[in-house]
Formats: sequence, C-alpha cells, structure tokens
Amino acid sequence: MSNLTIMTEFLLLGLSDIRELQILHFVVFLVIYLAALMGNLLIIMVVVLDHRLHTPMYFFLVNLAVLDLGSISVTVPKSMVNSLTNIRLISYSGCVAQVFLFIFFESADVALLTVMAYDRYFAICQPLHYESVMNRRTCVHMAIGAWITGIVNSVLLTGSMFARTFCGGNVVDQFFCDIPQLIKLACPDSYPSIIGAIASSVFLALTCFVFIIVSYVHIFKAVLKIPSEEGRHKAFSTCLPHLIVISLLLSTGFFAYLKPTSSSTTWLDLVVAVFYSLVPQLMNPVIYSIRNREIKAALWKMVGFSLVSKN
Repeated sequence: MSNLTIMTEFLLLGLSDIRELQILHFVVFLVIYLAALMGNLLIIMVVVLDHRLHTPMYFFLVNLAVLDLGSISVTVPKSMVNSLTNIRLISYSGCVAQVFLFIFFESADVALLTVMAYDRYFAICQPLHYESVMNRRTCVHMAIGAWITGIVNSVLLTGSMFARTFCGGNVVDQFFCDIPQLIKLACPDSYPSIIGAIASSVFLALTCFVFIIVSYVHIFKAVLKIPSEEGRHKAFSTCLPHLIVISLLLSTGFFAYLKPTSSSTTWLDLVVAVFYSLVPQLMNPVIYSIRNREIKAALWKMVGFSLVSKN
C-alpha cells in the first residue's frame, strides 16, 4: 500500500535539456501544426462554400478534416508550449482530457475512413445504385455513427485507464498523455481491465481495417476493368495514397498498443507516436486537396472571384 500514489500531475517527456534543441522541437512541431491546420481548414472552407462539392464524398471529407484538426490540436500545442517554456508538467485532469479527446478523435477518424471506403465502393462498383443508397439522410446517419463510435471507444479506454491507482510514478515517456505509456505507471491489479478495453478497441480497429481492405479490393478490381488508361490512373492515384495513410495509421497504432510495455526504447515509442498522431493529419489534406482536381478547381474559382471583387 505504501507504493500507491494519488496523482495530481504528470511529467511529460522532455525531448532534450539543450535549449537549442528545445527551440528546434518547437519550430518543427509549429510547422507541422500550421501545415495541418491550414490544409484541413482549406478543405472545410472550399467544400462549404462551393455547392458543386456538396456530395457524399466531400461531406465525409469535411468530417474527416474536423476530426484531424481536433486530433492534432489536442497534442501538439501543449508539446510546443512545454518546449518553449521548458515546463513538462500536465495536470491530472489535463491528462485525462488529453487521453479522452485524442482517443475520441482517432477512433472516430478510423470509423469515418471505413465509411469513406464504403462510399467509394458504391460510387465505383455500384454506380447505378449510388444516389439511391448514399442519400443525404444515410450520409448523416453514417457520419453520426462514426462520431458516436469515437465517443464510446474513448469512454471505455479512458475510464479503464483512470479508474485505477497509479503505482509507477508520474513520468510519462511521451510528448503527450498516451495510453501505452500510462500503462507502465498503472498498478498491476488494474492490468486486466485496461487490457480488456484495449483488446476491444483493437478488435474494432481491426474490423474496420479488414472492411476497408475488402472494399478496396473490389474497387481495384472494378478500376482494372476501366478501358481508359487515364481513368485507371486517376482512380489509382486517388485510392492508393488513401490506403497508404490508413495502413500507416493503423499499423503504427497496433504496434504501440499491442507491444509489451518494456520491449522498445523511448526513441522508438516517440517515432511511432509521431506516425499515428501527426502524419495522417498532415497527409490527408495533401491527398484530398492538392491531388484532387475538383477541390483545386473550386479553390481557383474562389481566388479568382476574390480578385475580381477587389478589382
């Protein structure tokens, strides 16, 4: 009983004690955050303002951009402030909020990517039935279902994590409060409930991943039947980057949550966390805006309209 501790605050990972490296960390994270912020806000603005983009695919894309903004805003600003001020502390309630929001946004993100794969499957493989199946009501219900999935999964994981007492100190070996690192601090008697919650979350993510893979297998089969080489190239150039980002997000997440707590060094944990907490949020706007002709056309139309209005 002497080892049991009532936590009031946690100590996050300090990437370096050298001031120059702390400033470098701040600058790198600032560039990443601003790029993700601008990219996702650009997608939201263009889709909302251009009525030609009011279709199921872009409706889901706006939801994805909102989730990506929330996910990266939960972790990166706090890490930047810590590096700039050389303060590593985060309050207990702040850590709980960070875990809850991050798991919520990430879980809803995976669920929404599954919905988007389903939408692409019907658009490419069942085009004659697409408008009747993917109507406005269905799209809203599917998006709400993705958000609810995120909330339920986050409540389950956060509740199982913080319902127990911590015995291993208060030093979190990560730049944000992340469950794989918090498990190292939990008391042994809390492991069964935590592992059970993680297992259910992993099962959910694995189910989504299998569904996405099956959908894309059918999509690729349909794309190979397209007689136009330009059409095949357009479909592959859109689907493959999407599939790569999904695979990167889930594979690094599985690695972080399923590996034994002491099987890797801190630098590897940090690199893996960056890949599932920062890279997808940064890459999604690139895939869906820079590589998307319709969004680029809508953006140029908005820019041209603004210039004409000023003149």
